[in-house]
Amino acid sequence: MELEMQWDGNPSIILDIKTYLGVALPVQVKNIGFTGVFRLIFRPLVDELPCFGAVCFSLRQKKKLDFKLKVIGGDISTIPGLYDAIESMIRDAVEDSITWPVRKIIPILPGDYSDLELKPVGTLEVKLVQAKELTNKDMIGKSDPYAVIYVRPLRDRMKKSRTINNQLNPVWNEHFEFVIEDASTQHLVIKIYDDEGVQSSELIGCAQLQISDLEPGKVKDVWLKLVKDLEIQRDNKNRGQVQLELLYVPNGMENGFANPFVQNFSMTSLEKVLKSGNEGKELVENGSEIKRREVIVRGVLSVTVISAEELAPADLMGKADPYVVLIMKKTESKNKTRVMNDSLNPVWNQTFDFVVEDGLHDMLIIEVWDHDTFGKDYMGRCILTLTRVILEGEYKDTFPLDGAKTGTLNLHLKWNPQPIYRDT
Repeated sequence: MELEMQWDGNPSIILDIKTYLGVALPVQVKNIGFTGVFRLIFRPLVDELPCFGAVCFSLRQKKKLDFKLKVIGGDISTIPGLYDAIESMIRDAVEDSITWPVRKIIPILPGDYSDLELKPVGTLEVKLVQAKELTNKDMIGKSDPYAVIYVRPLRDRMKKSRTINNQLNPVWNEHFEFVIEDASTQHLVIKIYDDEGVQSSELIGCAQLQISDLEPGKVKDVWLKLVKDLEIQRDNKNRGQVQLELLYVPNGMENGFANPFVQNFSMTSLEKVLKSGNEGKELVENGSEIKRREVIVRGVLSVTVISAEELAPADLMGKADPYVVLIMKKTESKNKTRVMNDSLNPVWNQTFDFVVEDGLHDMLIIEVWDHDTFGKDYMGRCILTLTRVILEGEYKDTFPLDGAKTGTLNLHLKWNPQPIYRDT
């Protein structure tokens, strides 16, 4: 049963706020009021009155939450940024403590109702790859973006990326893991901020994605458009985009990808390899027991630069002399193709091999340049994680060039694994 309810009260709640400076501030919370849709679940159904054993209640949809803050014996607004920080923390704590899938259980009849409690149902693996065309928030220079990612807005469960200074097209390639309690209703939220140092960070944009949109056990690569506010549906301003690699794995499910490194093992996340069916068991190798180990994804990546199509002209004659530079991000090893003179649809068919020590944390950056006698002109790039080629072993695809008006690259990638082990 779902009911829309409005509650207004005048409680007096005193919070003891401790600052980094060691100063304790007694903060009063008063005049609390909210409007929302509450979900009531009556289960299990039984034969004796009132015909159900317990009631679960949860806030299904929040519409409005208001309260007032006051520092006892002073004015909280005199401390810059403190009011907003405390208000945000209280809102997150209150909303998460009661918002679905969190639920409160009230026993009506004697019995064990532990099966009604909130429990993990799966794991969401998130790789924050990059963002592009972010809005510049700085008057001098460019923004210093970092990302905050969460499924539930709890301080100890919110993940923060590193800050990329002076960059509107940051590349992070960072991995995070989240516990999922209800895949049908929960969603992933990502917020991109401009780091302002000692001042409060300024929001560049945010986005969200429903967990239910992900196919369990399958990696999904997405670009999400950033908006100003998740509550506002219409936002026509271009605030940039963020790229994520996502993998949702329900508990007890093997995701179906064969591990290319060791037979009969299964890969269930971007970062981990299941070593056995049960936690704590040891593997048996060559008839002897060994410690649980983690596979490091090491191998040789072969990249064939086949061709490019519809490149943008780079000189006054409406042509270009393009060549391609390939860079492995972690090792900074580079290769480049030959120059193709006077062509906007060049064909190279050149293959390059890279020794990769940690494939799940490395990236391939492919840049297209125009060769000039007195220099070179940038024509665009594409950035690829190695997740797909590791899982599929080999593939061909066409990739659009970022930073270019037009143009695509045709590539063939192949992975030759060389497993090594690390004790854990």
